[in-house]
Amino acid sequence: MAEWNLLTNHGHALLCVARDPGMTLRQIGDCIGITERAAHRIVSDLVEEGYLEKRREGTRNAYTVNPEVPMRHPIVSDHWVGELLAVLVADRETMRAGRTS
Repeated sequence: MAEWNLLTNHGHALLCVARDPGMTLRQIGDCIGITERAAHRIVSDLVEEGYLEKRREGTRNAYTVNPEVPMRHPIVSDHWVGELLAVLVADRETMRAGRTS
């Protein structure tokens, strides 16, 4: 059976930044399982399309998810990216809280 993922690397990058806005490109790549160079291309795409905002913090770039950008595919274009990320980030936080209780 062929290996595949439900989310693309672009979706995974958004999720990584939503969970930890202080991630570097190297950390985003490690989180996804891709090279830093590939992470740079993906993050550049996301910044260009408005999904991420980039700002300088000292000598590093920091990224913030813009949750009000609509999803790109016509099937889900009536939903915002923030709706998807809210579920995925909240799920992880709920799981963490359950483990520490």
